[in-house]
This record gives sequence, C-alpha cells and structure tokens, in this order.
Amino acid sequence: TKENIMRNFGCAHPEGYRKAIRLMGLANRFGLPIITLIDTAGAYPGVAAEERHIAKAIAINLREMSLFSVPMIALVIGEGGSGGALGIGVCDRVLIMENAYYSVISPEGCASILWKDRSAAPQAAEALKITAHDLLELGLVDGVVPEPLGGAHHDYEAVTATVKDTLIRKLKELQAIDPEERLKQRYQKFRNIGEFIENP
Repeated sequence: TKENIMRNFGCAHPEGYRKAIRLMGLANRFGLPIITLIDTAGAYPGVAAEERHIAKAIAINLREMSLFSVPMIALVIGEGGSGGALGIGVCDRVLIMENAYYSVISPEGCASILWKDRSAAPQAAEALKITAHDLLELGLVDGVVPEPLGGAHHDYEAVTATVKDTLIRKLKELQAIDPEERLKQRYQKFRNIGEFIENP
C-alpha cells in the first residue's frame, strides 16, 4: 500500500504527460525512434489534476504523437487504462504482453458503473474483451508478446530477451516504411478504433 501511494497507484499527473511529450519531441528532433511502456489504470482523476489541466495535457500528447515522423512503438506491460494509457500510446505499433490488458476503463470501474457493484468485475472484464488475444482479434493491438507460464515475473531474463527481440523486429519493419506513409498509417490506425457499424 505504501508503494502504491508513493507511486500514485500508477496514475500520472499532468506534469508527467508534459514531461513525456517534451522528451518524445526531443527524440523526434534527433531522429530517434520512440518506445513507450504503458502500465497505468488511467490518468490521475483528482481535483488537483483537473486544476492543472490534465485533459489538455493528454490532448496535446495525442496531437503531437500523431505528428512525430520517427518510428513509434507502445508496449502495454501491465494495465493500459483509458486516456491515461492513450496519452503515451499513439504509436505506429501497439503491442501487449500476454497477461496485460488494454481498455477504456478498468473492469472494477465498469462494474461499479453498470452493475453498481465492483464485485461484478469478472463479468465486466468478459464483456469488455480486454485480454491480449481478444484485443489482437479485434485489431486494437498489433501483436502479443508471449510470457512464461504463470506470468513474466517467473522468468525476467526470458521475458526481457523476448521483448527486446520483438521491439527490434517491429522497429526494423517500421524503419522500412516511408515516414509520410507511416504517418498516414498511424492516423488511420487510430481513426479505425471504435468504428461504428449500422444495423441492417
């Protein structure tokens, strides 16, 4: 609990998003590829964050990341929740660890809104289709990074090697694409999320 409190339960403040975009802008200026690691349930939802314009900070990140010309890869390593994750996740390729999740809301948050009961989180998780393989099937992520039986924490060295190989392979693929074409593909990738299909 102490560590969770110290780390703000993994929720970034507006300053965190401003720092991230400043560093990404620097990488873009020097032609360096950008890799982000996502592990957050969302942006910090407190009054203080609203007072310091967290929505604007995330919106600026979305806009700027969509315009960077260098190859960009996001890897969801744990939780990938809501705008907090998207604020550092507008990339050419979005990858996810096998046991991670990526969603507009946490299962607990969804359960408390729809079922008025946080204990319905497993039911909410099933409805949200937030698992790595569901997300790959729906086209919301571009690849799943396998983990050892029981999770990544059972073999750090093997997971690190797998992540490294995956990132290098994806980076080579992206570097082979013309920057203008890469930008068009990135834009289209995020425009296609949540595509509405009318009932016949």
